[in-house]
Amino acid sequence: MYVGRDMTELSMTSKNEWKDEELAYFHHSLQQMAPYLNEEGTSIHREIIKEIEARGGLKRGEADWTHGTEVKYD
Repeated sequence: MYVGRDMTELSMTSKNEWKDEELAYFHHSLQQMAPYLNEEGTSIHREIIKEIEARGGLKRGEADWTHGTEVKYD
């Protein structure tokens, strides 16, 4: 279960200030709803994708004993 800032708070925050977990969660959520999004929702999703790409993706550099190689938001 995602525990973090909601979209109301995040909409007032620049995408480059979002945490990786927030980007991953809302990207996944909007991706699931993509066929039903209006122009504003599609625009927000596109901005999230651009920020993920600007960061080089959501993969961790290496795994360790407590973390895998993918960012988890759950």
